[in-house]
Amino acid sequence: MITMRSLPSMLNEVHMASLTIRNLDDGLKSMLRMQAARHGHSMEEEVRSILRQALSRPAPDTGLGQRLASRFQAVATQLPIPARSLPRTPPNWDMPA
Repeated sequence: MITMRSLPSMLNEVHMASLTIRNLDDGLKSMLRMQAARHGHSMEEEVRSILRQALSRPAPDTGLGQRLASRFQAVATQLPIPARSLPRTPPNWDMPA
């Protein structure tokens, strides 16, 4: 039974989503359990913490190509571009050798 007094508290209630992860490797689950224990968390809280941390990073402003070019700019050199040539003639498999 919902009373008028409990209705406002139900409307202000924050709903949380659930997530089920299937086919998790036993080794990965074990590492997660140990990391959670080191941090004094449950495994669920540890996963929430990992997801929060991973998804709170800002997205990069540049694309992958620009990031790679800037990362390797100090060691990149201008290599000579070889002259183009016509492709070789493909073998004719119908002709006897």
